Amino acid sequence: MKAIGIFVNPLINKFNEIFEMLQKLNTQGISFYFLNEEINYPDFIKKHSNEKLSVILVFGGDGTILRAVPISLKLNVPILGINFGRLGFLTESNFKDLNTVFSDILNERYKIQKRMLLVVSVNRKKETVFKELGLNDAVVIRGNVPKLINIKFKNNKRFVLETRCDGVIASTPTGSTAYSLSAGGPILTPTMEAIVFTPINPHILSVRPMVFKSSDKLHFIVEGSEDRPILQIDGKNNFELESNDEVLITASKHKVSFIKLTNKTFYQILRRKMHMGKI
Repeated sequence: MKAIGIFVNPLINKFNEIFEMLQKLNTQGISFYFLNEEINYPDFIKKHSNEKLSVILVFGGDGTILRAVPISLKLNVPILGINFGRLGFLTESNFKDLNTVFSDILNERYKIQKRMLLVVSVNRKKETVFKELGLNDAVVIRGNVPKLINIKFKNNKRFVLETRCDGVIASTPTGSTAYSLSAGGPILTPTMEAIVFTPINPHILSVRPMVFKSSDKLHFIVEGSEDRPILQIDGKNNFELESNDEVLITASKHKVSFIKLTNKTFYQILRRKMHMGKI
């Protein structure tokens, strides 16, 4: 019997349709276990304890998948996203294809795609005061005072540049199609091993996005800020920075696993969801 974890965005409005479909599948040799408690799950979906899961099925958009990543890492279980969001770039399928999705899962007709994570830490007066993982990106951005912040950027402790800007983004290849892309950064294929540096509204035109090896260590030092800039990881405000704090970005030894059901290439997804190349 397959055991499948369920993680549902509490803001979507199709709970009844989702649960009706899952209940039909529950009679076909599949057991379901919920992994978030923001909503009331029906009785046939049990609370997960120590059951070994085959997959975490995430109903929502890219933001919901990002919230499910820590659970995936903790349980060592791959994620499969069912899109209920807007773009759904990280999701693999749609609700209307759910029967096909389960057929592929039961018959193990899928591949596992591993994607790199960032380790984001903050050093303050030679002490690590914050540490977190990110799938998409880490962003240092100005706080409430509407002024540019001054950031000194080093790579492997070697000086790269200094700039006044609204902030900077360090992204994974997965995150290269998210905030970094909106700020003018390059698109990287998601299975690459690299870290993208993208400035946000730099005051000097010559400060451009750059791509670094995943083995590099990126250092961002916030200097002389009148307001506390914010460190955001995967779209969440995680930590308030002080002047002379050092944000260190490295690649994690851990990777998050995604289930890939189809043979669609990354470039097909870009053309379909982001209209790449269309006039």
